[in-house]
Amino acid sequence: MCERCLVGACVKGLTYSSRLEVLAGALVSSSLFHGSHVSSFTFVACEVLDTKDLQVFKVTVNGQDAKFAFGEKHKFKGTPLEITLPFELRRGQEAIIEISFESSPQSSALQWFTPEQTSGKKHPFLFSQCQATHCRAILPCQDTPAVKLTYYAEVSVPKELVALMSANRDGEMPDPEDSSRKIYRFRQNVPIPCYLIALVVGALESRQIGPRTLVWAEKELVDKSAYEFAETEAMLQTAEDLAGPYVWGQYDLLVLPPSFPYGGMENPCLTFVTPTLLAGDRSLSNVIAHEISHSWTGNLVTNKTWEHFWLNEGHTVYLERRIGGRLFGEQFRHFQALGGWRELQNTIKTLGDTNPITNLVPDLSDIDLDAAYSSVPYEKGFALLFHLEQLLGGPDVFMGFLKAYIQQFAYKSVGTDEWKKFLYSYFKDKVDILDKVDWNSWMHAPGMPPVKPTYDMTLANACVALSQRWIKAKESDLGSFSLADLKGMSSHQLIEFLGQLLLEAPLPVSHVKRMQQVYDFNAITNSEIRFRWLRLCIQSKWEEAIPLALKMATDQGRMKFTRPLFRDLYNFDKSRDLTVKTFLEHRACMHPVTSMLVGKDLKQDQ
Repeated sequence: MCERCLVGACVKGLTYSSRLEVLAGALVSSSLFHGSHVSSFTFVACEVLDTKDLQVFKVTVNGQDAKFAFGEKHKFKGTPLEITLPFELRRGQEAIIEISFESSPQSSALQWFTPEQTSGKKHPFLFSQCQATHCRAILPCQDTPAVKLTYYAEVSVPKELVALMSANRDGEMPDPEDSSRKIYRFRQNVPIPCYLIALVVGALESRQIGPRTLVWAEKELVDKSAYEFAETEAMLQTAEDLAGPYVWGQYDLLVLPPSFPYGGMENPCLTFVTPTLLAGDRSLSNVIAHEISHSWTGNLVTNKTWEHFWLNEGHTVYLERRIGGRLFGEQFRHFQALGGWRELQNTIKTLGDTNPITNLVPDLSDIDLDAAYSSVPYEKGFALLFHLEQLLGGPDVFMGFLKAYIQQFAYKSVGTDEWKKFLYSYFKDKVDILDKVDWNSWMHAPGMPPVKPTYDMTLANACVALSQRWIKAKESDLGSFSLADLKGMSSHQLIEFLGQLLLEAPLPVSHVKRMQQVYDFNAITNSEIRFRWLRLCIQSKWEEAIPLALKMATDQGRMKFTRPLFRDLYNFDKSRDLTVKTFLEHRACMHPVTSMLVGKDLKQDQ
């Protein structure tokens, strides 16, 4: 259906102007948009847009009533909306289409909270998540990253609440139609794909943490968030030095409720982040560097279709780690890169090393993109770029390529073939080196990459050594472990230590009990450490960890944590029934995508 919404390549793009009214459980909207111009000599008689569970009440084109009809509904792509223009549209002629519609209370792009589900307990809350193809569940659109648009929006909300969007704020005013409401205006002048349209409404407060950055959150979390993300401006300046000017104006952060399903979402001007990043010591701020990096790789240069998602994520992880290297040293960059390789090993262990979804460029025809989501495009993509960096002359040489790539394709959408052609063009004096790369295995073979890059092991050696001690330890050796084992280890190294253990066969339950005795991991609140520790306990079948793992799986909804915890609990016979029961009790409070995917994992598909 994404291919259909290109309208036979007749319309190059859309410019939206919309008025949204946020009501209980639905967005009521009047959206206006026009094709920038017709790009062929053929007449356009029909416009096809993507929708999902929308009601459409009326369509006009240049003020004239237009006929519209829904096509055949697809199980996860939604339903095409076919609009018949009441006149022939010739080359160079604009058509302004106005659609009155309403979203579904069960929209897959929206999560609505009752006041009781928020930190403040007084006001409702709403947030959107459109990636990859859920914008169509908010508004009729060409829901493909191949098409970019600008937008202007007015959002009417109860006056005690704040509305924010993935755009620069353009003022506010009383709603002339209802004195109890307020209208917020937004303007996004840089063309973006639909998946980057974002909206949040809630009782939000902000704190200034940089010359172009506010952090937004419910008041209970806003000061803690301001402390946690205080390094944002330093990261932004480093990214600009590496990749070129930041073109989006404002860079704000929004800390969402715990059910937000991702670590972060790179919505322009307003990055969404999970509260699981609030470690208290800024140790998980690499997620902010990742979302900042998307301002260049993903938002400015975008994958043309989702098969080429690695172009967004592999380059973004590469840039994120270059920022970390600048701020914290080159050894740290290599340490993070090695952790990414281990994450990739874990993912492929879970998915299977012959699973075609582990291809860097997978075939996604008739595959639900939410079900296909994994760390593969991130870490396999990064591994390819890191390998190329080492082949082609080092980090500074390769960063020259990445900066030129961004300049070449800024404001455009690209595919892997275009990226590779530009790579060969940029390194035209090193074609012999590039020709030795096994491109087919990197791009189109499942499993781990054909080559492992070289990593500086300085910061990883202590993690590997300690994990090997535990793996090889006999019962009689357990007394040799003490808290001194962790002396001098950073939280990043603890994450790597536990990650190394998760790659191996489960430890005997006596080992994890001893680990708790000497290290007291149960007391650690850092989400990345706690997640790996609880997985280790459940895989070792330690029954005392069951309530702790269930609590983490349900207290937050970040799928990186929630899905593996639920899967491990389900695979443990002593906790299977309780796991299903707990999921069914919490399902209504989960994000719709999280609920759907955990339901599949636990064989509780609705």
